[in-house]
Amino acid sequence: MVRLLVVWASLFAIAPPSYAVAENERPNILWIITDDQRPDSVCAYNRIVYGQDESPLGYVESPNIDQLAAEGILFTRAMCNSPACGPSRGSMHSGRYPFRNGHYAFELTHQNPDFVRPVVPQILREQGYVTASFGKDDPYIYRWGPGQGFHDPGFYDVKVHNKHSLQKNGVGDVASLVAFGKGGLLGSTEIVFYPDGRQRKYFLKRSKGKPTQEDLDELARTNEEFEILRSYTCGGLKSLIFGGENPKPADDTADAHIATEMANYLANANRAYETLWGEQRKGADPSKPQFIHLGFHFPHTPVLPPKSFRDRFKTKEYRVPDFDAEELAKLPPQLAKLYNQCKVDGMTDAEKLQAIQDYYAFCAHGDAQIGKAVDAFKMYCETAGQEYLIVFTIGDHSWHLGEQGIEAKFGPWGQSVGNAAIVVASDKRLVPAGGHCDDMVEFVDFAPTMLSAGGVDLADPQFDFLDGVSLFDVASGAAPKREYIVGEIHLVAGPRAYLYTDRFRFSMRSRPFSGQVNEENFGKDMKWALEAPVAQVDLALYDLERDPLERNNVANDLEYRELAAWFRNKLGNIVLGDGRVECDWSQPNSFVISNFAEGADDKKVDIPDALLPTN
Repeated sequence: MVRLLVVWASLFAIAPPSYAVAENERPNILWIITDDQRPDSVCAYNRIVYGQDESPLGYVESPNIDQLAAEGILFTRAMCNSPACGPSRGSMHSGRYPFRNGHYAFELTHQNPDFVRPVVPQILREQGYVTASFGKDDPYIYRWGPGQGFHDPGFYDVKVHNKHSLQKNGVGDVASLVAFGKGGLLGSTEIVFYPDGRQRKYFLKRSKGKPTQEDLDELARTNEEFEILRSYTCGGLKSLIFGGENPKPADDTADAHIATEMANYLANANRAYETLWGEQRKGADPSKPQFIHLGFHFPHTPVLPPKSFRDRFKTKEYRVPDFDAEELAKLPPQLAKLYNQCKVDGMTDAEKLQAIQDYYAFCAHGDAQIGKAVDAFKMYCETAGQEYLIVFTIGDHSWHLGEQGIEAKFGPWGQSVGNAAIVVASDKRLVPAGGHCDDMVEFVDFAPTMLSAGGVDLADPQFDFLDGVSLFDVASGAAPKREYIVGEIHLVAGPRAYLYTDRFRFSMRSRPFSGQVNEENFGKDMKWALEAPVAQVDLALYDLERDPLERNNVANDLEYRELAAWFRNKLGNIVLGDGRVECDWSQPNSFVISNFAEGADDKKVDIPDALLPTN
């Protein structure tokens, strides 16, 4: 429940707990999403959760985000529903769990199938909003057509994408891009942008043959020039940048340009202006409410804080997370595979320290860009005489810095899934300042929150497809109590679903195949995870009361074996049999819906007392 209960109680006489607005009072909405950001990179979060400014690993800086938190409500347990950018953003945009929107990985989803419903920007556009996106949005929803491909579905009236608008036009710092030629896919490249306009480009991987000696020399030059730390110990991609110095100063990085483009759009209301790459555009229209999606790339790889920030963090000492062979030995095969693909074992202590230092330095740089963007948004609203709502999703998922032995996301652990969120409104009757809410909320909650702010009546049956609830109702106590969160991902180690309660974190393999859902496997053996031999389902169970860092998988321990079986049945029925959608996205309208356990998603955790550990 949100703190400041007395304030909420006094406001209920003025405003109802469920946010409803008149048509002419709809606020401008700014939705900020960062990429791979841990909540412990924010001092305000650490003060509430740990009683200190520092994260459990060490020093962090976040003055602008802290200020934003002070102006509204900080949700300390906002859990993502799939720990990878594509499916996570798909769940946020749609307001639906992955198992109900058929989006589990990097599928090229589209809106042609009959089960699909409109997403947030589409619905708000119907409510009269101008929709704009700056930076990374990437919900992996594209326009359907023969051959499909990465065709923009047109959700946003104004769009500046970090890759397709900025990097493509020479605005950036260091970027990895896929290269195509007359013969099709040529490979993956890396581009270094210098402050004087120079660029260096070379292949990290070629589709035909190995990188040339020139490619290798250019790569080595980048590594030396910018003190680059790459993911050389990982079993998967070995070229990811876990640390280093940005070739650009702080006001010229990719994230700085994202904030600048949004600020220029707002500052040039009702008049033409020129983008950073010289394109003529028109600024915001104050006669209509604005819905702005602002997607920062930080602190996603390449982790490259600019020198002015990096130098401050290079002298800080951090605690490198513990990980040992006993912990690895208790991982089921599926999670052991994830470990091997993303492990940091083999790195030196100095390299592990650099990864942590540069990560938090990059977050601090991003904090400055958030401050710039929020100031520009508030100034626009003040000038236009309009109310505003700001929803800040702190990370589209979280990130490991050595926990569970990895540097990655993709896992069922809290360090992959656990995030935070901030909600701020100019009208303090709706969102009082200085509060925090410790209830579990989910990323599917962002859609109903913003839709209700935009004048949508969530009680209308046409919105029954939404799996989330408005965060206004959660904070005020009007929402039904939710006793668990669920999610699913099909990346790196294969299909896996997870369920969190206050005390336990449980996960299991959800499907017998690896890779994406397709015409050969979709809808088949739907009960496999409930009926297969237990060893094949790769159970993992953590008792947070005894093991808050999730280092001891007890699913196979005698004391917990029956409890793990209970969770297997609970989670399996929810994600496999209560409205599960599996879609062959290569086709226009080919899908199955599984309802053998309809109603299983009851939000209740009624674990029999006999199954709980006694000591």
